[in-house]
Amino acid sequence: MKKVVPKSAQQSAKKRGAPSKDPSIAALLGGRKIADIRKGFRLAREQIPAADKKEVRGLYEMLSAFFYIDKLDHPEFAPMIDEAMDIVAALGPSVIPLLVKDLGSGDVKAEMVAAKTLGNMGAVAIDPLIKSYKGTKDPVLRSFFLFALSKIEDRGVARAVPLALESARSKDLDLRDTAVRTIGKFAEAVPPGAIRETHRSRMVGVLQKSLADLNPGIRAKAVRSLGKLAVKGHLTPLESENLWATCNLILGKDENFAWDRAYLVRREAEEVLGTLRGKS
Repeated sequence: MKKVVPKSAQQSAKKRGAPSKDPSIAALLGGRKIADIRKGFRLAREQIPAADKKEVRGLYEMLSAFFYIDKLDHPEFAPMIDEAMDIVAALGPSVIPLLVKDLGSGDVKAEMVAAKTLGNMGAVAIDPLIKSYKGTKDPVLRSFFLFALSKIEDRGVARAVPLALESARSKDLDLRDTAVRTIGKFAEAVPPGAIRETHRSRMVGVLQKSLADLNPGIRAKAVRSLGKLAVKGHLTPLESENLWATCNLILGKDENFAWDRAYLVRREAEEVLGTLRGKS
């Protein structure tokens, strides 16, 4: 994979014609000195309250350049990426279309950071992400939209439950994997009773079916997500009993000793049993 070094934010802004109220922000963010970059971040934060639409876009172009940095090649910039995400989220709803567009940039690192940033924006990003998901059949894009939704800690993500249920049945492995994980994240974000009963029961059913997936990673995530449903109060007493029995079956604690051959699946089952013991 080609190494990605920090882009020059100043060149990026100039190339796209993005204006900035304070040109020094571009110079500071385009440098390599951590102290200068932090100063540029501070100036960017100060500019946000009075920034107009064009200035917000200019700030976005400069800050999003940090999304392309490879943390493995440049670990010293990891805190800078996190701060850039935080500032971009603070730019407000007008940058949501820009973030959604960057989810199709083709650079996995940047796409992951853009998705996390959308998640950090909270409830305001839910409906745009749902609309974007419905507007494409591309499993890669749908995976990123679900991943972004899974990062939102707001009960409003209950509206996105049908999307996760749909994708959990996808033929695409990555999309299926993301969807099964996302169902568990939704269970953490939405309080008991706030998910429509038909959707809640389908969440349980889909995860139970995913326990038979040929991919061990998906089976492990299905166990984990079922555990989250149990811990957060989304399971009926009977469903909780069934989960207990299922985890014991995965661990080979039945008369047939027919355990799951994948260690990561057994590990998740052991953790769920431990959690259920602590809850009882």
